[in-house]
Amino acid sequence: MAMTDPLGDMLTRIRNGQQAKKDSVLSPASKLRANVLEVLMREGYIRGYSEDESGKHKALRIELKYFEGEPAIKHVARVSKPGRRIYSGCKELPTVRNGLGITIVSTPRGVLSDAEARANNVGGEVLAEVF
Repeated sequence: MAMTDPLGDMLTRIRNGQQAKKDSVLSPASKLRANVLEVLMREGYIRGYSEDESGKHKALRIELKYFEGEPAIKHVARVSKPGRRIYSGCKELPTVRNGLGITIVSTPRGVLSDAEARANNVGGEVLAEVF
């Protein structure tokens, strides 16, 4: 069966892995997923990620991050879904928890956090929110 929301699947794997106190989780590889993981790594929500070619298909091994036994990611949610896409200009980008969290945005300049998108003066599709 075809997966309708690959990015949502990866975010759910991260959420479930942190709830189960796993060190790392595997997710099928794609450029969009790798770009979103790059933003999460830059912002300090995950320790890192790497390509894993041990199986039949390429996968991404995501190293989860914890602080004093608690997950670094308290909440991760998909905003723009396949059934309803959400776009935002640079001036209307949503802030998460008054700037304590981030919004991940797919822009013409690549996948960026909301602060990076505002600095570059670009808007785009609001992919997810994390805090």
